[in-house]
Amino acid sequence: MSASQQSQTPLWTTEEPQNHPDSPLSRAFAQPLMLGLFLPLQTGGWSQSTLPRGTDWTFEYNARLTQQAENLGFDVAFGLSQWLPKGGFGGETGYRENFLDPFVSAVALASVTRRILLMGTIHILYGPWHPMHLARFLATADHISGGRFGANIVTGYAENEPRMFGMTRAEHDLRYAQSSEFTQICNALWSGVDNLTYQGQFYALENAYVSPRPRYGRPVLATASGSPAGFDYASRYSDIVFVSSPAGEKLADALPKLPAHVATVKEAAAARGRQVRVIINPTIIVRPTREEAYAYYQSIMDHADLGAIRNFSSRHAAGDSQSWLEHSARGRAVGGHLHIVGSPEEVAEQLRQLHASGIDGIQITFYDYEPELAYFGESVIPLLEQIGLRHPVVPLD
Repeated sequence: MSASQQSQTPLWTTEEPQNHPDSPLSRAFAQPLMLGLFLPLQTGGWSQSTLPRGTDWTFEYNARLTQQAENLGFDVAFGLSQWLPKGGFGGETGYRENFLDPFVSAVALASVTRRILLMGTIHILYGPWHPMHLARFLATADHISGGRFGANIVTGYAENEPRMFGMTRAEHDLRYAQSSEFTQICNALWSGVDNLTYQGQFYALENAYVSPRPRYGRPVLATASGSPAGFDYASRYSDIVFVSSPAGEKLADALPKLPAHVATVKEAAAARGRQVRVIINPTIIVRPTREEAYAYYQSIMDHADLGAIRNFSSRHAAGDSQSWLEHSARGRAVGGHLHIVGSPEEVAEQLRQLHASGIDGIQITFYDYEPELAYFGESVIPLLEQIGLRHPVVPLD
């Protein structure tokens, strides 16, 4: 079948992986509360603090973490994408100076894992990216991983990042319009349109074709946003929507506002006959007792890398992101959109409250990843199973 499309004519949609009962995405969606791991692929991970820890940006370290999370039954793992100058955000830690590419890393992780869903974060509007590239690359990664691969598609809010590519930042909503056309073209190619000819507002193709097809219709698609334009894009194209807290990092402040925040994107998707799952990023600090957990929490903040935090805050303020607007500077020493702190029982209860607000999954960051992930698996996951937020997962051999 050949096709000639004009920009005013919608391109084909393709079968969604969540409509395949045997897909890795359907397996993840069967969990009442999805568990994700936000990988520390960059210097300092997610926390701007000088308190000693073992967290490391290297691939070997992140591969161990991903395997550890997979064996604990985690559903998904992916990393952040940023483009930074020499020294990253500076400070005492050189925060995020070293930065493994999350797309390439996720493909590599497919070779050392068997069950966990892997996502590659991509700024699709930077540089020479074209829908043909992404359609083929993702289809290839889909086959390499056995259908366990997806893309976390971001448009880029920072003013300085596009200049690294010789570009200027487009207006906020126009970026989502371009991303929409980009994704529509990918869907057309994944759906099996032969020799696609298309002339749009942003992209042109002539006799374009991509094969093989992804195993479950198309790769998994995620997006991160807090704006109306971003939520509209997510409601059309994404399976997973990553939101920030609308009220800062304190859970007590966020809980009253999250239901309406989450409902906005879910209702927009439902109006289009689709379902999306909404996830959020908490940093979890769990210790045997509440007192131990809060002492550790305070120690992380007492060792805040103030220089890195100042540079991070200035960069964010210069962008046009509509996320992180209410977060405190000192809270960035800990990182995460929310801070969940306490004993195992208290952490499980806070996650229950978060789920009751409409959140379908958590993409967790830790301060010292390996030991804290292990303790979370040992102490919290069994409690989540007891209260019905997790179905038991058989450990891998």
